Amino acid sequence: MHYRCNQLLRWLLALQLCIGLAVAAELPANGDIQTTSIAQIQQASTTLDKVRQSLDDADTSETLQALSEKALQSKRDADNAVTALEPLLKQIDARIAQLGPVAEGSEESPELSLQRKDLAQQHSELDSALKRGKLLSMEAKQTTDSIEKIRTQQFNAQIARKVASPLSPSLWKQFAEHLPTDLQRIAALTRQGRTSFNAAIAEHGWSATLTGIALALFVMFPLRVGLRYAGRKFAASDHAPNGRLRRTGLAVWMLVVGTALPGLASLVFIESLRSIDAIAPRLQTVADAWIQSSFVAAFFLSVSASLLVPKRPTWRLLNIDDIAAPALTRYAWGAAGLTWFSMMLNAVDIAARTSAVSSVALDGLIALIYAVLIMSVLMVINKQRKRQQQAEREKAAHHGDDYRPATTSRWLMLAWLGGHLTVLAALIAALIGYLNFSVFAATQMVWITVVVLATSLLMKFADDLFTWLCSSDSRIGQGFAAGTGLKQSRLEQVGVLLSAFTRVCLLLLGLMALIAPFGNSSSLIVLADTLTNGLPVGDSFLRPMTILRGLLVLVAGLTLFGALQHWLVETFLPKTELDIGARNSISTVARYTGILLSGLWTLAALGIGFEKVALLASALSVGIGFGLQAITQNFVSGLILLAERPVKLGDRVRIGDQVGDIRRISVRATEIQTDDKSTVIVPNSEFITKSVQNLTMDGALGRISIAFSVPLNTDIVKLREVLLGLYAEHEAVLSNPAPSMYVDSINGSVVNITSFGHVSSSRNVYSTRSDLLFGLLQRCAEQKIALVSATDIHLIQDPQARAPAPAAEAPASAA
Repeated sequence: MHYRCNQLLRWLLALQLCIGLAVAAELPANGDIQTTSIAQIQQASTTLDKVRQSLDDADTSETLQALSEKALQSKRDADNAVTALEPLLKQIDARIAQLGPVAEGSEESPELSLQRKDLAQQHSELDSALKRGKLLSMEAKQTTDSIEKIRTQQFNAQIARKVASPLSPSLWKQFAEHLPTDLQRIAALTRQGRTSFNAAIAEHGWSATLTGIALALFVMFPLRVGLRYAGRKFAASDHAPNGRLRRTGLAVWMLVVGTALPGLASLVFIESLRSIDAIAPRLQTVADAWIQSSFVAAFFLSVSASLLVPKRPTWRLLNIDDIAAPALTRYAWGAAGLTWFSMMLNAVDIAARTSAVSSVALDGLIALIYAVLIMSVLMVINKQRKRQQQAEREKAAHHGDDYRPATTSRWLMLAWLGGHLTVLAALIAALIGYLNFSVFAATQMVWITVVVLATSLLMKFADDLFTWLCSSDSRIGQGFAAGTGLKQSRLEQVGVLLSAFTRVCLLLLGLMALIAPFGNSSSLIVLADTLTNGLPVGDSFLRPMTILRGLLVLVAGLTLFGALQHWLVETFLPKTELDIGARNSISTVARYTGILLSGLWTLAALGIGFEKVALLASALSVGIGFGLQAITQNFVSGLILLAERPVKLGDRVRIGDQVGDIRRISVRATEIQTDDKSTVIVPNSEFITKSVQNLTMDGALGRISIAFSVPLNTDIVKLREVLLGLYAEHEAVLSNPAPSMYVDSINGSVVNITSFGHVSSSRNVYSTRSDLLFGLLQRCAEQKIALVSATDIHLIQDPQARAPAPAAEAPASAA
């Protein structure tokens, strides 16, 4: 005993030492966090002041974009610092509350006074830093909004700017006058780039450049082609999932590979040149435009290739025939090439500082080319529609039916109408001099089409993917169902919910991509930051990771308690001496207790304390008392039924005019199955507030009652032997209590008989009584025992009577 006490004391001392070391290690960490966060707030404030100073001199959209990104970064730094300092302030508040107030008339020890002073100073510093961080975040957001308003105004002014019409000679005259100067500026930019490249090659050699070129070519051709071939081979193999997921999965794979690898090849090439400083400073924007335009052009081509698939019609997702698919693919190449050329031309114009007249003239030509491409695409789609209508007419004529044109999709009609309106607006705007608006309308039509197609493809893929993952055909779905114990229908519901959530997220991303070219992308970034940092709910913040953690905790809790309930029902409770009703009560209470504990656990994971739940419950108590009175009454009645068990699972009850067996008892209602196999759902309050007859409580017997009448001259002793013999012969009739027969009354010329017998359960009364009545009719017929009712009239002829004459009536008497 003494040894055990010493061992326990050693363990306690070791635990205290570990806690002391942890606290000692935590204090410097908290101090470092405080110092770093305060420095981060100061740095963000300095950056924001520089942004405000540079805002007056910003005149281009690119400069405003850079300033907006710096202001957003300042806001992020301030928010991160505030998030890091808030737990420290709560710790200081907890330590101050633990010290408590100083009692009146008493003096504290010097150590406590010094500790209280240090805590007050730390609280003041943290509170001041938090307030400065929150104020800085709000100022950064306001600055970002101001920059976005300026960018929007510049964008609107640029779109609405009018120049000379392309049909007027003045525009082309000005273009011819500025063309030599613009060519000289471009030549000077080219010489500057060549000089920087030659100097870098002379200093570093060709190894880095050639390596970058070789790596870019490898990524662009062998790797891209190999990945596309591997995707097609896997989709056509037996390992790929069955159904539509084969096609949508292959299309998404082609989209990702076709977009990422050409852009990565351009990035590798440009970065290899930057690694040796081979790109002139003025050409840095051109290099960035090269990378961006490569990604955008590859995205255009990948979307068209993954959806049209001109050489493999069976893998095509769009309703496009084999004649229109190659033509649309060629136009997609034209749109991608024109987009790449226009982005590079804009970057070169900015770097070379060419004249505005040259930029406007070239933008007008690009707008006209875009309009021609859109018109060509619309003509191809119109021809395909005519071919489909002609095929439907021929099919209807072949079958002898009346031709009915197929209903066109509203989205297709909207796209067709939008394309025509865009072409018309672009042409009219270009002819009257609004060339910027013409270019914007044409490019946005192409961009919207590509984004909508890509978003619809990704949404279809998400739907097919989650439906397949949560189905019984996939190994993942089978393993998840086996691990969680979910039914197949519930698992499919999980797949539908995941698909819906992913589709909503993809739809929001598509809307962001559509809105981004209008000059308010920073506002979308602010919205994304707000969602990332969390939505305020009282004193707590609901962040995406917090919500995800809460969902994981909820799933884990429900799975854990579901497994516990399954163990109770299938393993433990059958080994006990409890009846089926008691086992049902225990399993039901365990189920709802698990749901309640899982909900409380989830609220704790979300950062919502129990005191807030209690406050919410008290706030809802009035509404529960009035609006939810019936539900509350049934809930409490259900708890009483599960606890007191006046009726239990399997009992046969009579409530009102309904008789049946209890099949399920929940906290709201009880299900009763009647003899015709229908189910009656009775609120639990009916069992508490009304009279209920439990026909099988405590093993109650079922009693058979047979009442009938016989004539007055019947041999009652013989009848008693026959009837009791029937009871004794039937296997369902119990010998104890013994069957009995009573003469109930003598009414005129009939004797009323009543007999009773007992069976083991009231459920057997009806069938057993029917068997006994069959036997009674048969034996009475054999023994020539008449069965009569009170309304029977028997005519008996007197054998001593003789008829005096043929016409005379025979005397009769009624008995």
